[in-house]
Amino acid sequence: MKRMDTINVIPFIDIMLVLLAIVLTTATFIVEGRLDIRLPPAEGMTEPAPEQPVEIGIDRTGTLFLDSDPLPLDGLAGRLAALDRQTPIILRVDADTRFAAFVAVVDLLKAQRLERLTILTRRP
Repeated sequence: MKRMDTINVIPFIDIMLVLLAIVLTTATFIVEGRLDIRLPPAEGMTEPAPEQPVEIGIDRTGTLFLDSDPLPLDGLAGRLAALDRQTPIILRVDADTRFAAFVAVVDLLKAQRLERLTILTRRP
């Protein structure tokens, strides 16, 4: 039998690297939000505008609504063109509506590159 004069430290190093990775990932979650930082004042300070979502609705007859105001498809296109690309959009579609109306609205959103879309559903 071969005599072992040295200690194999490779498994020890592997374990230590795994523990280091665990400590580093959990340390970022612990520190976040607990820093006592006092921000300096600024003369031209403005509050960021709250992101109000735009609600688009389609009822069972295919009528489009933008924030409770009925409008035609081309009117919706004009209103969507004026929105910022990061504007959140909430889409409410009646379960009995034609699928073509839904596809037309999604096509308009894609054409305007409005990608923050939420499609509302309900639980059965």
